Amino acid sequence: MSIEVDITKRIKDFSLRVQFSGDHMRMGLLGASGCGKSMTLKCIAGVERPDKGRIVLDDQVLFDSEKKINLPPQQRKIGYLFQNYALFPTMTVEQNLACVLSGKKAEKEQRVREQIVQYQLQGLEKHLPGELSGGQQQRVALARMMLAQPKMIMLDEPFSAMDGYLKDTLQRELLVWLADFPGEVVMVSHSRDEIYKFCPVLTVIQEGHSIYSGKTKEVFENPVYREVAKLTGCKNIAEVQRMDAHTVFVKDWNMQLHFTREIEEHVRYVGVRAHRLLAGGGDCPNQSEMTITGYVDTPFEHQYLLQKQGAEGQIWWLVAKNIEKDSRPIGAQEIFGFPESDLMLLQE
Repeated sequence: MSIEVDITKRIKDFSLRVQFSGDHMRMGLLGASGCGKSMTLKCIAGVERPDKGRIVLDDQVLFDSEKKINLPPQQRKIGYLFQNYALFPTMTVEQNLACVLSGKKAEKEQRVREQIVQYQLQGLEKHLPGELSGGQQQRVALARMMLAQPKMIMLDEPFSAMDGYLKDTLQRELLVWLADFPGEVVMVSHSRDEIYKFCPVLTVIQEGHSIYSGKTKEVFENPVYREVAKLTGCKNIAEVQRMDAHTVFVKDWNMQLHFTREIEEHVRYVGVRAHRLLAGGGDCPNQSEMTITGYVDTPFEHQYLLQKQGAEGQIWWLVAKNIEKDSRPIGAQEIFGFPESDLMLLQE
């Protein structure tokens, strides 16, 4: 299975320009709310029609503006899990499942029973969607989607309305259910944690445009672009002035940073993840004395704000409570190291 998407669409003042491809894997679309992720899914599913471009699923052309091809949704064989699950409110669980099946009554009933067991819906067969929890509704929607035997599955923010415990439980279950699915899976989320957990590859979308694609772990390690670094959770990003091929000056941090690797001329920012700073400095060539100017106590982390004398900007430092049992006081000073391997040189 493979998916190729290269489309454009304009709606009033919003312009969508997205391009990505995948092959036998789960792909994530990561971006802020309103960036065009859900619109992209609707174009793939056939719910919305792109203005231009081409969509190909497993060598079948679903949409081609030049060749005037635009298959209707029912011919695309795509399972689409909407944010609100789109269950029929006046149908019971078993009726919601059976409605996508054709054939003899006995065969349909048997397939529905099998899905009821597989998705742990026993005892809920006669319940209406309004009588189910959010997690149960999602299971029904997944079971119904799988009964239609799709070539591809699209998940639109599937965990956005769930609390932490339920979310973790359903994520584990969904990973198990998707493990044996032979087709493509595209998951939309604004949560970097969900994308990292589910998707070996990802495409980052910013303001309607796909700006970067790659293997998820590699993108997190080397985001390349400032917006990608922000979306993957980097709290410390600052503009730099390139001094020479191996040195930058970070005005907001009042700090020079030296690199053994060459700094390309198009580099405009440097980033470092908050948990990668080294208290005490270690053996880092790049280190500086910082004052603790702020502190946030969270259940599992100490979160500090650091500032160097003469700097305008502050730097986040996060440390797990199993590493540091007691918090440091406001005003305390300490040397911190910035390991070169954790410093990200970023483009605009």
